[in-house]
Amino acid sequence: MNQTEKSVIIQEVQESMARSQVAIASHYRGMTVAQMTRLRREIRAAGAELRVVKNTLTRRAIQGSQFEPLGKVLTGPTILAFSKDPVAPAKVLTEFAKKHPLLIVQGGVLNGVFMNPAEIVELSKLPSREVLLARLLGTMMNPVQNIVGVLAAVPASFVRVLDRIREEKEKQAA
Repeated sequence: MNQTEKSVIIQEVQESMARSQVAIASHYRGMTVAQMTRLRREIRAAGAELRVVKNTLTRRAIQGSQFEPLGKVLTGPTILAFSKDPVAPAKVLTEFAKKHPLLIVQGGVLNGVFMNPAEIVELSKLPSREVLLARLLGTMMNPVQNIVGVLAAVPASFVRVLDRIREEKEKQAA
């Protein structure tokens, strides 16, 4: 591989990192082509990106970036998963590693902070971004719904009181 090809690869990795909040490094020694293809498909379906890059080129690409702490786990055959959504690649990689023990999650970086494999497993247990946003919206809408309920109850109570007064007057008249 000549210097130009290396520069192109470094640039591609840097572009992937620029679009991402999280990068997770895993070892894949001994995995079959079919298993790697399945992993790539699952990662892509989750909205993440999977790259196999030489460790020396990856070290050059992450130098000076928020992903620089990832350098300490770049040994052996390493794949990198990048994503805007921090939970998506963590979920896919940990679930895949349960079924295929040859995939070993080494560590990751989320917003400049290194995460060990146990922390990545914990990250994978979080709900997706969409679910968290839906929960937040529901929590924010709850007080508004309560206010609307209270405001609607006042006229309804007034109508019920007037109805009772009408009924009593009709009883008295009869």
